[in-house]
Amino acid sequence: MNLSTLKCPFCEIKEDQIIAQNTHAIAIRDAYPVTPLHTLILPRRHVHDVFGMGQLEVMACMRLLDDVRRGLLLEDPLIAGFNVGSNAGEVAGQSVFHCHWHLIPRRRGDVAVPKGGIRNLIRGGASPNSMV
Repeated sequence: MNLSTLKCPFCEIKEDQIIAQNTHAIAIRDAYPVTPLHTLILPRRHVHDVFGMGQLEVMACMRLLDDVRRGLLLEDPLIAGFNVGSNAGEVAGQSVFHCHWHLIPRRRGDVAVPKGGIRNLIRGGASPNSMV
C-alpha cells in the first residue's frame, strides 16, 4: 500500500460521488459547501497540492473545471460568478492533502459586499480601494 494515499478521503471516492470526470481528473460536490453546488475538482493521482501536478493533470483539471462551470450555469440560472481556488499547505488552510480546486458558485446578494473576493479570507486583506 502506498503510504502517501493512506487514509486520504479523496483516494477513496466512490463512483457514485463523481459528478464529472475525464482521464486524469474527477469532480465531486464539496461535503461542507460554502454555497449550494460548491464543487471540488481533483486529479485522480494522489498528489499533495497543485505544485506536485504534472502538465497533463493540470490541463485535465482545468478542462474539467470549465466543463463543470458551464454545467452549473445551466443548472442554476441565479449563478452570477465563481470563486476558484486551491489551498497549498496547512498554513494556507489546506486540510485534505490531496490536491483539489474549489469551484464556488456565487449569486447576487449571497454576501452584503463581495468586493475583494478571496482577499477577504484574511481579515483586513482587501484594500477598500482594491480593484482586484
